[in-house]
Amino acid sequence: MFSKNEAKLLRQEFWTSFGKSFPRDWILYNTNVKGLSFKFYFDTKTAYVAFCIDMNPTRQQAYWNQFIAHKTILKTDFLPDVKFDECFEVSDKKILSAVYVDIDSKVSIHNKSTWRGVMEFFNETMIKFESFYTEYENTIKI
Repeated sequence: MFSKNEAKLLRQEFWTSFGKSFPRDWILYNTNVKGLSFKFYFDTKTAYVAFCIDMNPTRQQAYWNQFIAHKTILKTDFLPDVKFDECFEVSDKKILSAVYVDIDSKVSIHNKSTWRGVMEFFNETMIKFESFYTEYENTIKI
């Protein structure tokens, strides 16, 4: 088991290594819509790339409906394994809506032998998510 500090250093090493291995300016929070963002997530059990909707309930529902309307396009043309979760739990019991793809293998940020696969998964998945968003941004935004 790792100490809290060792775990922190491992996380930092992973994200630094990912940035060096796949240097790119990701959209992440630069969607030009407050509360609409992309997210990379990696812990001791899983990894995923998500498109998160975190707004006041009325706007969140409206954006959620926009994503549901684009579901077939996203699944068919970009990410066949994409999942939709209107009540997606993130850290600290926070609930938001998310469209995401999780990795289909056992991974851990504490296990360096899984890092390369996660980095490649992140890169490939985020490129597809960003391509979808860039192409359909005008029909998603409210």
